[in-house]
Amino acid sequence: MSKAPKRILSSTYTAPTATVAVGVFNLVEQMQSRQASNWPLTPYQIDYLMIAGGGGGGATRGGGGGAGGYLSGSTTFASGSTYTFTIGGGGSGASSTNQVAPAGSNTSFTGLTDAVGGGGGAGTNSSYGVLNGGSGGSGGGASGNGTANVPSGSGGSGTSGQGNAGGKTFSDNITYTSSGGGGGAGAAGSNASSKQCGAGGSGSASSITGSSVTYAGGGGGGGDGGAYGNVRGLGGSGGGGNGGVSASGGGGSANTGSGGGGGGSSSGGSGGSGVVIISIPTTRYTGTTTGSPSVSTSGSNTILQFNSSGSYTA
Repeated sequence: MSKAPKRILSSTYTAPTATVAVGVFNLVEQMQSRQASNWPLTPYQIDYLMIAGGGGGGATRGGGGGAGGYLSGSTTFASGSTYTFTIGGGGSGASSTNQVAPAGSNTSFTGLTDAVGGGGGAGTNSSYGVLNGGSGGSGGGASGNGTANVPSGSGGSGTSGQGNAGGKTFSDNITYTSSGGGGGAGAAGSNASSKQCGAGGSGSASSITGSSVTYAGGGGGGGDGGAYGNVRGLGGSGGGGNGGVSASGGGGSANTGSGGGGGGSSSGGSGGSGVVIISIPTTRYTGTTTGSPSVSTSGSNTILQFNSSGSYTA
């Protein structure tokens, strides 16, 4: 009886790499993949940073907008699965008094808790009392007022684990009421004091890209610069918009999730848009994305930054 011919693995066969070793394999492909340490393709861990859109600043003696919610950590990706990221936009600055500016929009990431949009800053005029800031990832600052001795307003609350509260107003029987700063990821917005509007809360730093960058600062409160000279609050570190002085508030920096500054005598500044950044082991990076993220490397990892909505297939 003749023997069955021996099968010899080709010495010239190119083993599938980690980027293509998915799907159904014959025995030869399995053996070659094992030799290349690419079989089986197990789930792997990635690091992430996700930030929601910042809240808009209030109009006319307006409180600063709160920063968008800030979340970071590690999660597991399964090979062949697609992960979708929706980037939250910043809330527009208020153009009218006696209202709370729009909040920022949430940022989402498949399988994870949403980062909550920042709360809007409040704005009012001398015909009304003060308004409380809006709640969100971080809270917006309370409004000032064109008259003295009105009840003090409170800053909006932040979301636990994502941000901090906005600042309170200051009121006495001598000066105009001063507005509070928006909360930041690293600290609450400052409360106003006599003739001084509250500064935005500081942001938080991340080194996920390989360099330390600060994100999600709160917007500063707007001052009217009138007879009693209320001084505007500055935006928090990480891109918070400055409060205006007899002018519009400054906008939060794009793709930082920072809050907009409160308007001094006109509109508040818009909040900054959010962002998602993921750090993937380069040996497992597939290159399959939508949404045109920026791509860089840091050490043994590949970094994707999504400034607009998109996806990644592991």
